[in-house]
Amino acid sequence: MPRDLVRRAARRLRRSLTRTAPATGSGSAPLPVVGYVVAGAHGAHPASAHVRVVRRTEHLAAAGTATVRQVDPAGFVDGTDDTTYAVVLVQRDILPRASVGPFLDAAHARGVRVVAEVDDDFFTASGRERLARAEYDPDRLASIDALVRGADVVVVSTTELAEVVRPIAREVVVVRNALDPTLWAPGLVVDTGHLPADEHRVLYMGTLTHAADLELLRDVFTDLVASDGRPVRLEVIGVAEDDADWYRRVEVPDGHYPAFARWLVDHRQRWRAGVAPLRDEEFNRAKSDLKALEYVALGLPAVVSDRPSYAEAAAHGVVAVPDDPSAWRAAVVAAVDRGTADPGAASWVAGERTIGTDGDGWRRVLLG
Repeated sequence: MPRDLVRRAARRLRRSLTRTAPATGSGSAPLPVVGYVVAGAHGAHPASAHVRVVRRTEHLAAAGTATVRQVDPAGFVDGTDDTTYAVVLVQRDILPRASVGPFLDAAHARGVRVVAEVDDDFFTASGRERLARAEYDPDRLASIDALVRGADVVVVSTTELAEVVRPIAREVVVVRNALDPTLWAPGLVVDTGHLPADEHRVLYMGTLTHAADLELLRDVFTDLVASDGRPVRLEVIGVAEDDADWYRRVEVPDGHYPAFARWLVDHRQRWRAGVAPLRDEEFNRAKSDLKALEYVALGLPAVVSDRPSYAEAAAHGVVAVPDDPSAWRAAVVAAVDRGTADPGAASWVAGERTIGTDGDGWRRVLLG
């Protein structure tokens, strides 16, 4: 991905985040100010921050609903930042454990509502154990726990996660993940003529927390052959740090989530399908259906584990498969044969799971 594309995306994001609606007259009330605390700055953020916070608040600003800005926690606490915020959204473990209390105290003293955002099970024993294997240290987990207990509202991505969080939070609101249409709109396809023509490729992407889920696919893709006799090769983005003889790792050019999404869109013809396995574990039951949304937005048929996370997606045309390698092999071959997303799934993602078409939940949780 050309670095100038990443820089242009960051500039566009900075402009949109400081945008305000035009005044309608001298007596116009100022727009409410929404602050957010996430990792990174100037448009360069982790994927979770973009999906759950930054892209959402950008659309609030673009719609003229609010002025939004990233908050420096230290300046907020010591008063250097004296902005009159209506609400401040804090994402999961961005605050060190020792900073959570002072931040919440400062918000209370200033009359600012605090909304905490979490998108994974950071709370059950099995969830903490799995995150520890992915290098989450105890301080990070303690930070999230303290934030969730002290926030006025906690916003989560699934009803299953809401049930996990509800016993320790004052209030929990579910706002499902949705895709930013400015990132996932189909554009020109990059020429993939240099790729092997004697194979079909299937995509699996995710973070290192999904390394155990990847193993579910070993018996699925080992020696898998499509109906036309060509081998089916699994390609992995993220998920694992090492190559294996049954899958191929794909290195993506440098760039944060917007550039990564555009790279996927530009190279979507590289793959015939996308897969999203999930082990039947407590941690996974709180997972969202984001991967299914992204695969469908790429125009790919999605094959996923038959788990609560994907129940709604399955009702709209995404293929959900039980824990049986033979069933998975048959489903993947059928998806490769089809090569395009189910029309019902595509309509669902565009009409219900894209920012701007997914209801008003995000604005309501922030601004009432």
